[in-house]
Amino acid sequence: MRLILLGPPGAGKGTQAKVLVEAFGIPQLSTGDILRSAIAARTPMGLAAKAVMDRGDLVSNDIVNGIVSDRLDEADCENGFILDGFPRTIGQAEALDEMLSSKGMQLDAVVEMTADADVLVSRVVNRAKESNRPDDNPEVIRKRLDVYKKDTAPLVDYYRKQGLVRTVDGMAPVDQVTGAIKAAIGR
Repeated sequence: MRLILLGPPGAGKGTQAKVLVEAFGIPQLSTGDILRSAIAARTPMGLAAKAVMDRGDLVSNDIVNGIVSDRLDEADCENGFILDGFPRTIGQAEALDEMLSSKGMQLDAVVEMTADADVLVSRVVNRAKESNRPDDNPEVIRKRLDVYKKDTAPLVDYYRKQGLVRTVDGMAPVDQVTGAIKAAIGR
């Protein structure tokens, strides 16, 4: 099962990814985790990313794409994976399509988790009280929602044209969202 989870910040993608990892026995691939692992392993792509990050710059799409490609080659991805946080843009989606094609792979589904922006803001504010995360405040979450809407939301149409999008209500209780995702992907 090769999946992408899409949805605005706070919609529960990380929570659902953890549940699906357990259910399907496949890894969750988060670009942040992949990047940190590549840097720690001192891979060529990891070293390139570290040099960019040490300068305070954003890691380029080429480096991110290369790190994701390397990660997809690892043995635990043979039976599938869940991409969370990648792709974020149409350019990254196109690169992923080429990457998967060159590896003889294809996506099974793109799960779009929908959520109401105002509910997300209050959800994140409540999470902030529990976790003390500095990025969990109303101003930051609204900015992240705007970035998602501008850069990442267009991926829904991109993948819908490929017949891959399965939409679920990310605002439902966790177990109901999990059930809806499993039903949507035929599991």
